[in-house]
Order: sequence, then C-alpha cells, then structure tokens
Amino acid sequence: MTSASKALDTFPNPAPGRDYAIHMQIPEFTCLCPKTTQPDFATLFLDYVPDRECVELKSLKLYIWSFRDEGHFHEDVTNRILDDLVRAVKPRFMRLTAKFFVRGGIYTTVVAEHRKKGWKPAPEVRMEHFPPESNTR
Repeated sequence: MTSASKALDTFPNPAPGRDYAIHMQIPEFTCLCPKTTQPDFATLFLDYVPDRECVELKSLKLYIWSFRDEGHFHEDVTNRILDDLVRAVKPRFMRLTAKFFVRGGIYTTVVAEHRKKGWKPAPEVRMEHFPPESNTR
C-alpha cells in the first residue's frame, strides 16, 4: 500500500538550456484547521520554470497527501510547501497558488513565489497575428 511521505524526488531537466513553464493543478489537497481540527480543502496550482531538476509526480502526490492529518493555517502550509519544493528542485522561478474552499463564509487564496537570484525571464513572444486555428478548414 502506498503511504504519504515528506520526500520529494526529482529527475534531471530534459531541456536545461531553455526556459519553459510547467503547470500542475492539484485538486485534492487537504489539511486540518489548527483551531477547530475541521478539514480544509484546496486546489493547488504549481507553476515553475525548472533549472537543473524537475519534481517527480508520484513523490509530489505522496508529499501532498502527507498534510492530510496535520493542522496548518492556509498561509503557513502554502509557504511551507513552496519552501520544500524550492529546496528539492531549486527552480529558476516557482509560484504556488492555494485556493481554499469556503470556511466560515470566506474563500482564501494564498500565492507564494520564489525567484532564483539573478534570473530574469526572456521577453514574451506575442503572435496575435496567427489565429490559433488558422490552418483548420
């Protein structure tokens, strides 16, 4: 049986000479409210530009599961997850957005970011003059 784990595994970035974005949506995050011990539910959005390593998905899933029975404030757990991921992957850029479901009539969204010192993204290339399906008849 697979069990939760705080270990985050990585693998070598297959294209370290290029900036590219990785986007993950993690819809099953749960932890406990540290005040009431009631469950809190969130969808996490992880966006990052890898440097030399990428996070391995199964280990990320098991890592996310590890918070299920732990009490955390939304702000704390979002920053803790980002810190652990940055420590493991050492990305050029990483953003974690945690969208918590309603609690006491309030939705909470926490956004935490990390930028590698000295990293600047390449300018965005805009190609509006090419409609997305211009070759479709």
